[in-house]
Amino acid sequence: MNNPYVPYQMRVVKVVDESPERDLKTIDLSFIDSDIAESFSYTPGQFAEVSVAGIGEAPFGIASAPCEPNLIRFSIKKVGLLTCRLHEAEEGDIIGIRGPLGNGWPMGKLKGKDLVIIGGGFAFTTLRSLVRYIIEPENRQKFGKLDVVYGNRNPGQMLYKEEMSRWAEINDLNLYLTIDRAVEGWQHYVGFVPQITEQVIKASVNAVAIVCGPPVMIKFTMPVLKQLGFESNTIYTSLEMKMKCGIGHCGRCNIGDKYVCKDGPVFSLAELERLPAEY
Repeated sequence: MNNPYVPYQMRVVKVVDESPERDLKTIDLSFIDSDIAESFSYTPGQFAEVSVAGIGEAPFGIASAPCEPNLIRFSIKKVGLLTCRLHEAEEGDIIGIRGPLGNGWPMGKLKGKDLVIIGGGFAFTTLRSLVRYIIEPENRQKFGKLDVVYGNRNPGQMLYKEEMSRWAEINDLNLYLTIDRAVEGWQHYVGFVPQITEQVIKASVNAVAIVCGPPVMIKFTMPVLKQLGFESNTIYTSLEMKMKCGIGHCGRCNIGDKYVCKDGPVFSLAELERLPAEY
């Protein structure tokens, strides 16, 4: 970006309700300026500040993948003034984004590795970006075995339901879907993400784990991965909930000597273990 304070203008091209409660929506955006569309590049795991003129802005993980041209996707839960306004967006509306921001998942360190991707709730956005990138035919041979664990409170809160159905049919992708408590008609796993991870994941000497979800899920998943044999430098997570301005100026995401928005939001567990426990 030439000016990190000035958002790009994007046009809403698609809006999808993700939950029966209509509190989760996925918004697809396209670039108005074709030159910006060609120059905009990002890594799975990065985020952007999404803005509505006169309302404000907030950081969201990019849910689209770099292999999906001229498409920037965000999945947004309705929790406040800005997100309520974003939930009112319709095709053709103009929305601003600043980005890409942050460091993203360490793609270079993932190549040639078996991957265990673990997510929970609507934080699955940047994990969707990563999985979508990996399963792209021209990329798939760069990575080893692919296991994906994704949990939610109930089936209605699960993002990308149609896409999950397609992923379940992919031979070299092992998808484990789980909900907290059993409901009628649910045919997948029942239990919290750490519990299911312990049941279905087998560590290997060539494996890397990627974890993103609610803080409590991350907290209890990390010990499970350690028990499975993962080293701290082979476990990565995102502290995206700590992000604010996105460019390291407001200081609200500071942890020790790190700024989550500039040094992260992706960190290895080894890095986090050297920081104050406030994260």
